[in-house]
Parts: sequence; C-alpha cells; structure tokens
Amino acid sequence: MTPARRVELRRATLNAAANSRDQTQKKAGTITVSGLSIKDLSMRFDLPNGSSVQALENVSLDLKEGELMSVLGPSGCGKTTLLNIVAGFLAPTSGTLVMNGHEITGPDAERGMVFQKGALFEWMSVRENVGFGPSMKGMPKAEKAQIVDHLLDVVGLQDFKEKAVYELSGGMQQRVALARCLANDPDVILMDEPLGALDALTREKMQSLVLKLWKETGKTIILITHSVEEALLLGERLIVMAPRPGRIHKEYHLPFAELGVGADLREVKKHPEFGSKRDEILAMIWDMEEEIMGRTEAAT
Repeated sequence: MTPARRVELRRATLNAAANSRDQTQKKAGTITVSGLSIKDLSMRFDLPNGSSVQALENVSLDLKEGELMSVLGPSGCGKTTLLNIVAGFLAPTSGTLVMNGHEITGPDAERGMVFQKGALFEWMSVRENVGFGPSMKGMPKAEKAQIVDHLLDVVGLQDFKEKAVYELSGGMQQRVALARCLANDPDVILMDEPLGALDALTREKMQSLVLKLWKETGKTIILITHSVEEALLLGERLIVMAPRPGRIHKEYHLPFAELGVGADLREVKKHPEFGSKRDEILAMIWDMEEEIMGRTEAAT
C-alpha cells in the first residue's frame, strides 16, 4: 500500500468515526467539538521556602483538528509548562483542558510528545525504538512491521533501521523520535524545542519534514520554539506569550506553513510579509526581555 493510499484511508476512517460520533451526540442532544480546548488555565508552583511562582495565568485557546500551531515567548514565560500540562505530565492549578470531548487528566496515547532530545532507548535499534509503542499495545508483529517500515520510509531512515540510535547523528535521532511518536498514531503531536540542538542545515531539513508530516497525516501539532523564523515557518497559527505569569499576548494567522509544504523554505522566507512579521515579533519579544531584565535589576 502506498503512503498516499494510507493517508487517504486514515482520513476516511477519521471522517467516518467523526460522523458516527456526531450522530450519536445529536441523538443524545449534545455536540462535542473535536480538537483541543483550553479554558482559563493557570499554573502555580509552590516552593519549599513558602513562596510560589505563577507560571501561567488564565490561558485560553481552541485548537481545531489538523491545525499546526507554534508558540513563542521570552525565557520563563511558561511555554514548556503549557505543553507539559497538555501532555498530562502536570496537573494545572485551575482551568480545564478538553480533548475531543473529554477532560485531560493525565498522559494518554492520543497525545504524543517529541522532546528537545529524542529521549530514545539507546540500547535498542532504530526499528525497535519506532516499534516500541505498537509493541506495548500488543499489536501483531506483521502489522507492527508494516507500520514501522512505512514510517522509516517517510522519515528517510529505512537504510538505518538496524543501527543503534547512539550511532546516529542528532538530526537522524530526531527523525527516529518523530517516527516513534507517529507509530502510536496520536491525535496531537506536542513538540518541545525538537530542532533546537541541530545545526542550521539539518534544522532546515527537519523543518521541511515536519511540514510534510503535518500535511500528509493531518495531525494536530503544537510546537514550542525560541526561533522566530522557525515559528513563522511552522505555524499556521503563532502564539506569542507574555512574560511570567505566562499569558497569550498576541496571536497570528500565517500563510507560510502552507506555502512551505514541499517548497524551498529559503524561498518562503523571501515572501514580502515574512520579513515584516519577523521584525515585528522580534521587537515584541525584545521589549519583553527588557521588561524582565528591568524587574530583575529592580529586585536586586
């Protein structure tokens, strides 16, 4: 079965499931919106000395199925905290998170995480790492092998499937991490600075791969980054967060992710709006960093 045919079948299955779910909900008199809904989310960390840190305050947003959203902001604004709460690794102090009609109360296979470093099992081969999730689910070996081979083709690692992950470059390890995440077939992929440690050329290739996977799989993706250019390239929606306590400061709806699918990203950066949006957001974050520095100096 070709990759295109797999995508077509998956989308048909998702649509059929969604239609069936909607019909059931209509009979029950309720409609559940697919996607992710965050309402009035706040997070406070209590410290051993009795003080506390308000990491997030009254964050609300709705993310539709299949959207690609990047999140920017100055250091310490709560970006990773927000992602960890969506992943279910942290319980918020207040607020609600609803995914496909049910409240998020902990980790779940419907939400996959790709970390800054792959967090791979170094004693396993590439093939074994990608197949780990399906193995834990008890998937039949033949079906698992088919999925793993397909994903290794997608991320360009078929020739390296028997290699140990410590033998791979950083960029190749992140490809393994992406494939391992996709093997679990999550509805949402959460990416915490996944390309931050890569060299410029490898990072550009990985950005193209992320766009390719987004378009071919129809997955919802939330990507945390410190790079303004990366956020512009990989976010059809871009959220800029304010300094602690983290809040949504501004939101952008951008064409660059769609334009970048299958295209030369360097050409996309030549788009007349790209430079102006980059300068606008850089100035915004620079002002926030200056505000943070001013607070620090005043405190000392």
